[in-house]
Amino acid sequence: MSGLQNRDPQELAGEYVLGTLPAGVRREVEQAMARDPALRIAVGEWEARLLPLTDLVAPEEPSAQLWPRIAGSVAAQRERGDARTRWWDSLWLWRGLATAGAAAAILLASVPIRPLQAPAPRYMVVLAAPGSMSPGWILQSADDGRLRLQPLRATSVPAAGALQLWTKADGWTGPVSLGLVEQGKAVDVALDRLPPLQPNQLFEITLEPPAGSPLGRPTGPILFIGRAVKLI
Repeated sequence: MSGLQNRDPQELAGEYVLGTLPAGVRREVEQAMARDPALRIAVGEWEARLLPLTDLVAPEEPSAQLWPRIAGSVAAQRERGDARTRWWDSLWLWRGLATAGAAAAILLASVPIRPLQAPAPRYMVVLAAPGSMSPGWILQSADDGRLRLQPLRATSVPAAGALQLWTKADGWTGPVSLGLVEQGKAVDVALDRLPPLQPNQLFEITLEPPAGSPLGRPTGPILFIGRAVKLI
């Protein structure tokens, strides 16, 4: 699979279904699926997890003015393209650009160059019920190092119970609590005391006593579970 050989199939399949892969890599994945049953299965599993999310968005009928606006925008872009062609043939434009380029080169030579910082990786986790794989919650990372946990549907919680969020990455001795979760409400989860998120990192929501697990580890049944997929 050329550049795909060292990629985790689950991570690759998740990014493919989410539509976050570059066009070239996406074509490679489509070609690889024809000869890689494991990749095909992984893509099918991610589609089963994520495609039901589209049912949560109410359909919206486009306005009658939408297509005329699109047609007008295309015409305007074409007109600007013709204008750019006329500018392209202008001698004084090229002379002006040459002068500006020389001035910019002198200015840049006097300014210290600082290396560009790569954007922080972004992650997404779909937490699904273990049996039906029906999505119940979604986790998305933010630039400030937090996770945003949002409910996708109602979760039935007994009066004498509470929902508790956990995570565990490869190499950890055990799961770590990220706190209690209130049914039906979004919450920001701080990760400042934990190592950076990793691809395939495990997250789960368990049913615990009202004050949370008394043992520092999950004690109740797993209601929702999922793994982190790196988006960028």
